[in-house]
Amino acid sequence: MKKYTRLEVFKTMGDTGFVPLFYNSDPKMVQQVVKACYNGGARLFEFTHRGENAEKVFSELVDFCNKECPDMILGVGSVTDAATASNFINMGASFVVTPALREDIAIVCNRKKIFWSPGCGTLTEITRAEELGCEVVKLFPAEVYGPQFIKAVKGPQPWTNIMPTGGVDTTRENLTAWFEAGATCVGMGSKLIDKQALVQGNFDLITQKVKDVIKVIQEIKSV
Repeated sequence: MKKYTRLEVFKTMGDTGFVPLFYNSDPKMVQQVVKACYNGGARLFEFTHRGENAEKVFSELVDFCNKECPDMILGVGSVTDAATASNFINMGASFVVTPALREDIAIVCNRKKIFWSPGCGTLTEITRAEELGCEVVKLFPAEVYGPQFIKAVKGPQPWTNIMPTGGVDTTRENLTAWFEAGATCVGMGSKLIDKQALVQGNFDLITQKVKDVIKVIQEIKSV
């Protein structure tokens, strides 16, 4: 699978403003969700490493995307150690997202010129992440901090790029609050990939929700 450079990942994050994230132990389910997001216009997808079968699922997903979603930039999330990060990079991940700031993961990603985004919750953590070469920090769990946290950080550090994840939903009101506060992009999981749609196999609904979210984000960013 094509590997994307840090700058390509960063630019796509800024252009679309949106990263869907999802995990399921069923490879076919994940593939259908990724395809639905792709059909809706998403060009980044974070597969979250949350189960024992995750590596097998991701390996099959890479093969699937090579054929069905050639322009999708695949990454891996919920990574908590350098060995796991390295393994997924070797399988084809173009970016790595972590729930916390881990310098061992930063070293692995920097060594291979892979985009990485660590979960941060303080200005000190954000600053350290940037010193380690991070382009976009993940604000997690975003619902605990809220948009005002981003606005406060951007005051003394306007160069800081932040991706709130956890607590972001598909409504115009919620998205407007995050982007007006200064978010570079948002990460979105269960609020986007509806459980009922998965149970019913209604992947067209996911595609439509992705289209709607991207449309709203572009409208907000164009003001």
